[in-house]
Amino acid sequence: METLGIEYVAIDADSLTAKMPVTDKVYQPDGVLHGGATLALAESVGSAAAQVLIAAGRAQIRGLELSGNHIKSVRSGHVWAKATVLHRGRTTQLWQIHITDDEGVLVSVVKFTTMILKSN
Repeated sequence: METLGIEYVAIDADSLTAKMPVTDKVYQPDGVLHGGATLALAESVGSAAAQVLIAAGRAQIRGLELSGNHIKSVRSGHVWAKATVLHRGRTTQLWQIHITDDEGVLVSVVKFTTMILKSN
């Protein structure tokens, strides 16, 4: 989280939002946001949302699948990730994560599936 500069900025009953600065720390060689950094942001916000909104300290969350479509390049500013729960199962959950730029323009759409590991 610290390495990428990810900060959680908002939470409600069904979603969690985080932001990440777009700097040379997260660039591809040609100076645009790396898709891997974008997916790291998405998995971070999705996992945190699942832990806070679904598991609520009673279990551990693990990611099962992550897939994303990158739509727009970003060179500076921040990207914002909003994880919204689509399915709240007892053992698995499905999250949709929209990544936008500072102007609210869609950058990436990510689907993230998580599972709950019961605490002993």
